[in-house]
Amino acid sequence: MNTLALNKDAFFHSFMAGAKEVIRRKNNLNEINVFPVADGDTGSNLASMMQTILKESNLDESTEKTLKSIADAALIGARGNSGIIFAQYINGLMDALKTADEITIERFIHSAEAAVPYAYEAIATPVEGTMITLMREFAKALKQFAKEVADLGELLAKTYEFLKSTLVKTTEMLPALKKAKVVDAGAKGFVHFIEGFTNHVRQSKLETDFDEEIGSSGDGGHEDFENETYRYCTEGLVQGENMDSNAVKAALADLGDSLVVAGNDTTVRIHIHTDKPQDVFFRLREFGTIVEQKVDDMKKQHEIVHNRKHDIAVVTDSIADLPKSFVDEHQIHVVPINLMIEGSNYYDKLTISSENFYRFMDELETYPSSAQPNQKQMENFLSFLSTYYPNILILSVSAKMSGTYNVFKQATKTLSGSDTNVRVVDTKQNSGAEGLLVMKAAELVKAGKSLDETADEIERLIPKTKILVSVKTLKYMVRSGRLSKAGGTVGKIVNLKPVVSIDETGEGIIFEKSFRLKAATNKIARHVKSVQDSTGIERYAIVHANAIARAKEYETMFTKLLGKAPAYIMDISTVVAMNAGIGTVALAYISD
Repeated sequence: MNTLALNKDAFFHSFMAGAKEVIRRKNNLNEINVFPVADGDTGSNLASMMQTILKESNLDESTEKTLKSIADAALIGARGNSGIIFAQYINGLMDALKTADEITIERFIHSAEAAVPYAYEAIATPVEGTMITLMREFAKALKQFAKEVADLGELLAKTYEFLKSTLVKTTEMLPALKKAKVVDAGAKGFVHFIEGFTNHVRQSKLETDFDEEIGSSGDGGHEDFENETYRYCTEGLVQGENMDSNAVKAALADLGDSLVVAGNDTTVRIHIHTDKPQDVFFRLREFGTIVEQKVDDMKKQHEIVHNRKHDIAVVTDSIADLPKSFVDEHQIHVVPINLMIEGSNYYDKLTISSENFYRFMDELETYPSSAQPNQKQMENFLSFLSTYYPNILILSVSAKMSGTYNVFKQATKTLSGSDTNVRVVDTKQNSGAEGLLVMKAAELVKAGKSLDETADEIERLIPKTKILVSVKTLKYMVRSGRLSKAGGTVGKIVNLKPVVSIDETGEGIIFEKSFRLKAATNKIARHVKSVQDSTGIERYAIVHANAIARAKEYETMFTKLLGKAPAYIMDISTVVAMNAGIGTVALAYISD
């Protein structure tokens, strides 16, 4: 029976069939993924979008509402470069079809043509030989072959055969594809979608073995990361009113490459490769509410797969203050704590920097709050690590201060039965004290110590580790809820400048009371000298919250007192700064 047009229901179910075909081909698309970055996740990203479409779109009585639900679901579920381009293409397709009572061949061709500029405009620098080439050729072929056939099913089948031959040519269009002897993974994903869509329209399966005909095997994930200009693959979803995708694109253009911006007037999805994800989201907050953030460290991912230094993965949370240079050198894996600011969720030290946070910390009507990492994301992260590491050591912020330790513990249960050995240690510390313990663990791993030897030594050192925090003002502790308003009021009246620390159970305490910063510093110095005289101090660190001048004073004082320089000086975690406040300086140490 000839198919001259599709009603709303037939189009919806055909679209869902196309989505399912992409999901079915996920693993192969991952295997051949080499462009723009050989990170082996194009299949997963496209599958994520298609799964969201299957779950969130609705077959409504209204054609317009049905198609809009598909378009919105595509933006919400879009991941990666190809996923976001595909989502924008879908939005263009649906926008052209939304007023159609039935989708004729002419209307279908028009929508395919109208969607192409949407896809091209989403990309800051369009590259031929990718998905956009196949989208453009699809529209052209539909229009050409419509002169020869009058049945939509047969038109799609004929166009599909043409797309396959066009797909093969992508291997010659990009050097990375030619070197790996593969076709473009995103382009192939688009062709698979057309395959599934066509099969449903025709109610019969196309009689070809797709993979054999185009030769889809190859070395998809072994390009050197050093060939990449930027480190972080960054994505975000922003919702607001009267949003302008072009304005968003212009605002981010100077921060990196591989920029893709897809969306409509209420929802925008962005993708960019950058070295400054924190600046990306700082600018995005001007356009609306940041609903979702995602940052992948492409350098770290490449090292895990191709240049792993040790058999033990050292994992910690972002509250552990440790220089990034040391973290990178020792391949330490840092899980960011969530920070909620103005209704948007940020990742500590990753999508919000202390510098940016300090700019508006005092201007916020609703003070920020922190939250432990997402359980599911943690499970996925540990599952990824377990693929490449036989051992995982997790050092967590004090369980008395955060639910992060419990999230780590629960997530490790998903690894039970695997070949990966895991130890989770509650450091009963935070900030610089936690950072010093992580530093020690990384050194032990480098020295060849086993998982249990390293974990046991860290547990032995925990009681010998301490942090002493000189708080400049109590107002931040009151606003963050760490101190009651009544207690804070009394403290401010008497101009209290406390020294805050952590007891042996991991609970925060007032270690000393003073009324002047100099007096607080002197009390810290007396304590440190007494420890130095009795047991000795093996190493120490100085951390601060936008108080580099005070930190330098501490450096001079304690270098003279202890006869050695600090292991490091650095700005503290945004989460810690939120609680302790601007102007805070702390000294952390491990005694001999």
